[in-house]
Amino acid sequence: FVQWITDTLKPWVDAHYRTKTTASNTWIAGSSMGGLISTQAVLQAPQHFAGAGIFSPAYWTAPEIFNAADSHPSAFRKKRLFFYAGGLEGETMLPEMQRMSALAKKGKPISMVAIVSPEAQHNEAAWRKQLPAFFSYLLLLGGAANK
Repeated sequence: FVQWITDTLKPWVDAHYRTKTTASNTWIAGSSMGGLISTQAVLQAPQHFAGAGIFSPAYWTAPEIFNAADSHPSAFRKKRLFFYAGGLEGETMLPEMQRMSALAKKGKPISMVAIVSPEAQHNEAAWRKQLPAFFSYLLLLGGAANK
């Protein structure tokens, strides 16, 4: 799936929309399975992304991602990472997000933030509330193009 994003979807978007095509201007973001995929994209194709928005990542569905992150900490080097989880998303959400953010930190990202909303559940309403914080994070960094 990550290969399809980098080899098919992104080139199509760049060809049909006015975009800045370099990796320093490219982010990936998603919630739940999309958060898992966003993490996988940084691990699998770090040369294509400046960073990731990782909202309530469904790491419980693919626990081997922790081994990949531990084995390839350099994938997180020079990345900007935005992690988010709600406090009412289940017993494993926060510990798994914290575990991944600790593994990412080993790779020396340029910037990383991990936000927890104690009363939030695993749903679109919670993620929607965090989008302004995510976009503010990008803007405070000078946007994805900030080198």
